[in-house]
Amino acid sequence: MYDNILVPTDGSDTAEVAVAHAIDLAEKYDATVHALYVIDVDATSYSLGTEQVDRLRQGHLDEMPEVKASADAATGHVAEAAAERGISVEEHVRAGQPARAIRKFVDENEIGLVVMGSHGRSGLSRALLGSVAEKVLRETQVPVLVVDEHGED
Repeated sequence: MYDNILVPTDGSDTAEVAVAHAIDLAEKYDATVHALYVIDVDATSYSLGTEQVDRLRQGHLDEMPEVKASADAATGHVAEAAAERGISVEEHVRAGQPARAIRKFVDENEIGLVVMGSHGRSGLSRALLGSVAEKVLRETQVPVLVVDEHGED
């Protein structure tokens, strides 16, 4: 049913709950897990500056060791957890707006299911910050399993 399962991760506790679900589903369907870390260029533009953000967009992640270390740690955790269960994992890093980058990854990689965490914001904080999970739900054409930070789907 699912050959490729995408689990976007930022290394947070919420994302880790989604990782566990993705690995369980990958084991059941003999699927490959794709761990995706998206560097949010909108959030980093203030701290890095426009020149470095442009370099990120062009894929020059190696020139920014702190950003690369965060990305590698997040996707590496997925790979380690999956390896313990014999699940194949591919690690990916992209730069952009998270929901758009996830949607583009889904479209370009034959992803059959997205499993992602949600911080469960509501009200004003959700309106101001937006919800990556909500945007992914609206903008992708594949099933999306959203797991809250307490592990409930």
